[in-house]
Amino acid sequence: MKKALVPFMLIVACSWFVSCEVDDDSPNFYFTALKTVEADVPESFEYGKTYDIEVTYQRPNGCTFFEGFDVTDTAETGRDIVVVGSVLTDEDRACTEAVEEVVATLKFNVIYTKDYIFRFYAGDDAEGNATYLEYTIPVAGGEQTN
Repeated sequence: MKKALVPFMLIVACSWFVSCEVDDDSPNFYFTALKTVEADVPESFEYGKTYDIEVTYQRPNGCTFFEGFDVTDTAETGRDIVVVGSVLTDEDRACTEAVEEVVATLKFNVIYTKDYIFRFYAGDDAEGNATYLEYTIPVAGGEQTN
């Protein structure tokens, strides 16, 4: 029994000397909504098809990175779309302050035959209210099967 315990104690003692100590367990990033500049939507959708919609958004600095889209159904064919970014908060990281426009692709499946209304978040106005770029896209062809 003592012979089996010695290697175990040796491993525990060695790991104590080489272990990493992390004092700060707080997150080093947070999520934020990014401003949409424009969206390249088609003139019309075709029922049952999938579309790539190019969305141009503003990246406010070198510590902000694209994470994806938050798409919220506001009605059967109404969609509010927010470009989501993550912002690194490492104190040791230097961030460029240059604003750049970046393009990301939103894949969208057309599952209804009614017109779609897309509202892309474009920032807040002077009173702090959200503003949107709004696009109405009619759907051509096909019969709805729900």
